[in-house]
Amino acid sequence: YFVPPEMEAQIVQGTLVNVSFGKNSHYSGIVSNIRDNPPENLQNIKPVLTVESERSILRPTQLRFWEWLSGYYLCSVGEVFKAVVPAGRMEAYSPKTELFVRLSPSYSSMDAVNEVFEYLKKSPKQEHLLLSFFQFSRIVGNSREISRKELLDRSFSSASILTSLIKKGILETYEKPVSRLQSYSGEIRLLNRLNSFQQHAYNEIVECFKEKSVCLLHGVTASGKTEIYTHLIDETLKSGLQVLYLLPEIALTAQITDRLKLFFGDRMGIYHSKINNHERVEIWNNLLSDNAYEIILGVRSSVFLPFERLGLVIVDEEHEPSYKQQDPAPRYHARNAAIMLANMHGAKTVLGSATPSIESFYNAQTGKYGYVKIEKRFEETELPIVIPVNTKELKRKKKMKTVFSPLLIEKMQTALQAGEQVLLFQNRRGFAPLMSCPICEWTPRCRFCDVSLTYHKNLSRLTCHYCGRTYHLPSECHECGNNELKQIGFGTEKVEEEITELFPDIPIERMDADNTRTKKSLEDIIDRFETGETGILIGTQMISKGLDFEKVSLVGILNADALMNFPDFRAYERAAQLMLQVAGRAGRRKKQGEVILQTSHPDHPLIQSVIQHDYETVYNMQMEERQLFNYPPFCRIIHVNIRHKNEDIVHKIADIYADLLREKLGNRVTGANKPAIGHIQNLHLRRITLKIEIQVSMNTVRTILEETKIRLSAQPDYKSCIIQYDVDPV
Repeated sequence: YFVPPEMEAQIVQGTLVNVSFGKNSHYSGIVSNIRDNPPENLQNIKPVLTVESERSILRPTQLRFWEWLSGYYLCSVGEVFKAVVPAGRMEAYSPKTELFVRLSPSYSSMDAVNEVFEYLKKSPKQEHLLLSFFQFSRIVGNSREISRKELLDRSFSSASILTSLIKKGILETYEKPVSRLQSYSGEIRLLNRLNSFQQHAYNEIVECFKEKSVCLLHGVTASGKTEIYTHLIDETLKSGLQVLYLLPEIALTAQITDRLKLFFGDRMGIYHSKINNHERVEIWNNLLSDNAYEIILGVRSSVFLPFERLGLVIVDEEHEPSYKQQDPAPRYHARNAAIMLANMHGAKTVLGSATPSIESFYNAQTGKYGYVKIEKRFEETELPIVIPVNTKELKRKKKMKTVFSPLLIEKMQTALQAGEQVLLFQNRRGFAPLMSCPICEWTPRCRFCDVSLTYHKNLSRLTCHYCGRTYHLPSECHECGNNELKQIGFGTEKVEEEITELFPDIPIERMDADNTRTKKSLEDIIDRFETGETGILIGTQMISKGLDFEKVSLVGILNADALMNFPDFRAYERAAQLMLQVAGRAGRRKKQGEVILQTSHPDHPLIQSVIQHDYETVYNMQMEERQLFNYPPFCRIIHVNIRHKNEDIVHKIADIYADLLREKLGNRVTGANKPAIGHIQNLHLRRITLKIEIQVSMNTVRTILEETKIRLSAQPDYKSCIIQYDVDPV
């Protein structure tokens, strides 16, 4: 595109512009580069139509970061742009305004003010409101101002009294742009002092940063990693640099926000998916301003913000799979992207976890990352006692009448009588994961996905957890006509129902994806539990993610076997991480907590490692298997996913693509295979898996994939297939 002369002063690298694309379409785009010398074929060059932003909405480092994301995660720069800065987000933005009150210019002198107070002596309510204006208003420039709402609230006056003063020409109102972002009005505290082993860990991290850019902080649950982060943040801010603090879930932001605001106040901004588009634009624009936030606390999308002087990146709970974006592209892993972003800024990165990912732990063990370990809890409380309960044996002896073992019920009674709280962990939402006919074993399935339907009793519906469609409860088996279908398994709804029957007088809450769809509903559940209003909290993996509750003395893991029996090479790693993390919610202050772990296989090596809080044994077991079968961290995995409405077409195209790839990559190619769930949202899926050596450049892999795709395009059904790449799937 060419820049019309009248726009030359407005357009720079990073400007948002509107251009024509094709015959009749207009699109927003980012100016990535400007050159003075025009190309030879001028007649095919179109003009920029309009300028959509007053200035560049990016920083140069961001464009380099986008290009890296595009190259590594095998997508286009346009897909990155679309995910990061949806065009409508900047264009549809309108500043929020509020009605403010100020003194009329004719009353700017003290003599005039004295005269007006004399005049208002016969109108005491108006006199009181004017006095309140002077008492509560702020001096801005050469005049005083206060928002209309604040003036009326603080003076306890009615709107009619204010209207009278405006009609008399004493006060006047006007619209003023205001921020949508909440400001902190509390007192700023000094940082808490680190205890001896926290201070030792802090010193080790600082020493590590002299030689390495990334340090893994491996601290047991409740070891006080957040306190160490605050001191690292403080030192970074003293150097005039910015901090990015990443969290895996929105659930954590409320607790961490409250803690960090005490020390850093309005120097910190919050960024996550539950804030609206206008608030996102305000944070984006703030970071482009001269008075930018010094700290950003946010979830994975925060890596895309326009930092200018990034000095430190903290990736808390770095092992969490929710750091991986699934759809749409770029299918990036925020932990790995954050490390690259920090590298581009010359910044340092701290990865923190009580149960590090095997990849990060391997990088620390081999010297690529620095490594610091904390083996004690903050107040030197012992790690919780994990007591396994053999549910298979209890069921055989008919001693387990509910989803709770007798020991767990007994321990809950003891904890609740002592005024303590209980966490119950079941990583399945809904009432029952599936329904089945006891005669012919027919199971209701989604018409659009290759999965069984989950029974949600609260909705009296069957729900597909992949496409979200709901179905009426069948009155009979669709195969044999039997009208007594049985429920198999249990989810959080059933746990809630049974626990309510056992403890009818105890306030109980459930925290899962069904009842935490808004940020406020999630925060309210956490607040009620944190204040002790709730006695028992039932939850899915959401409750395992670093939440800190002082009065939790007992944790119940209701079905450990379901965590392990999953067809994925990461299943045991994930199961151990989930169980150790949720166990770590117990006894986080001075009293040692307890964990009741219900399993049919108490002697399983993984269960034994959890009982001993021995994550390193889990790591060593997994490393042997992964080396034997060539899985990460010994290779890089890339999934090539092919989708189509017609199963025969997707099968044919996937097989041809796999054969073409084998010509270049040989036995690095596995498949094409039908994955465990091979039909999602009415599209059939085939998957080709590539295992690529770590040292091989992704540019080389991309070239092979693109060249092979060009050859594949000769197939008549190719264009109707959806082909997507997922690098480092989790």
